[in-house]
Amino acid sequence: MPLHKGSPHGTEPSEKRRRLALNPFYGEADPIAGMESAPPRHRLPDGPMPSSIAYGLVHDELMLDGNARLNLATFVTTWMEPQAAVLMGECRDKNMIDKDEYPRTAELERRCVAMLADLWNAPDPSAVVGCSTTGSSEACMLAGMALKRRWAARNSDRYPATARPNLVMGINVQVCWDKFCNFWEIEPRQVPMEGDRFHLDPQAAADLCDENTIGVVGVMGSTFDGSYEPIAELCAALDALQERTGLDIPVHVDGASGAMVAPFLDEDLVWDFRLPRVSSINTSGHKYGLVYPGVGWALWRSPAELPEELVFRVNYLGGDMPTFALNFSRPGAQVVAQYYTFLRLGRDGYRAVQQASRDVATALAQQIEKLGDFQLLTRGDQLPVFALTTAPDVEAYDVFDVSRRLREQGWLVPAYTFPANRQDLSVLRVVCRNGFSSDLAELLMEDLRLVLPDLRRQPHPLSQDKQAATSFHH
Repeated sequence: MPLHKGSPHGTEPSEKRRRLALNPFYGEADPIAGMESAPPRHRLPDGPMPSSIAYGLVHDELMLDGNARLNLATFVTTWMEPQAAVLMGECRDKNMIDKDEYPRTAELERRCVAMLADLWNAPDPSAVVGCSTTGSSEACMLAGMALKRRWAARNSDRYPATARPNLVMGINVQVCWDKFCNFWEIEPRQVPMEGDRFHLDPQAAADLCDENTIGVVGVMGSTFDGSYEPIAELCAALDALQERTGLDIPVHVDGASGAMVAPFLDEDLVWDFRLPRVSSINTSGHKYGLVYPGVGWALWRSPAELPEELVFRVNYLGGDMPTFALNFSRPGAQVVAQYYTFLRLGRDGYRAVQQASRDVATALAQQIEKLGDFQLLTRGDQLPVFALTTAPDVEAYDVFDVSRRLREQGWLVPAYTFPANRQDLSVLRVVCRNGFSSDLAELLMEDLRLVLPDLRRQPHPLSQDKQAATSFHH
């Protein structure tokens, strides 16, 4: 065993330096203080407290949240494998934007873009340009910005002085598109619902287009009822418009949910880059991409669809980084989890998971229909999502009463009113995700059967303010 000499006194760090060497979190707070007074809620406490007490306070308050697995309102993933959670924990301190410091995380992001380009049938996957985002909302904003900038370049002699750009879409689009039009000063031109059509009509969309239209948004999986919009028919209507008028209107596909369902369950459905008019597609990795929130993806057919002036290059973090994002710093854990899920499942695995969700949705819809109290608007055979309303002869209660009573059992099933021109229609919507099993669906049916007798005995619907009766979560 080697011998060691003691260090001379002159090598001892100063007291000030020793204090800086100690992480303040390592110091134990006064254990009695936590027993004598509770910390303030709306200002910073004067001093620290033990980590165990801080954890207990936050943990106990969060117990009042609902159970995410019973939330049939959200499209967002509420279950992942433990291995995915471990990987995300290992990457929780990695900043996605710092690609020079975390080159392997950046490489996994690049591979995910390449996999999506192949999945969405890009004619030349190597030419596709794409990026990860915090979710499909940011991805939609980026796609909309690219559409506007391309339109502005084509109309530089008229814009911004005499021309106001517009964007054509169905009134059923997710609220992020309303935000985009508001924030970037775009005129929204929305195709209303009519009769039993609850999403965009291709010809009606083409009729709204003019020389100031930056693009048309088609939705693969409407949040209102789970139905696919007819993207191929939309492109055909715009092809005919170009033949008549010369207007060349690009299409962006908002595939927040459906872009991770249709490629596996509806392979013959043409909606993606196989259609030359589709210039860009977005999806939510944290919806049917099967990753915890928040990660989304935006892809453009080629660099021509993403104007170079929108791409920023910075080097203060090391290296030359081209970035296109509304955010800058962002956790890399979700991107890593997306790559893990792609590797873990592959095409066959995704097909099995999404088919299971669709099977649960269609079976549950059929069981609810057999009760006789409800009328199905959709059946869960596109997105694993279906919408329903009360049958015409049901007068004692409405969908808002059903939503409220199910919430008493722990279920969150949103009730809401449709937009123009179907404001007369109020519905319930059920989102079936991975983790919502047939056993859970049967428990939901048991609770629905439990509350129906009381609802049938009501003298009239109890909801007064239908707009405030329940939240509508996209």
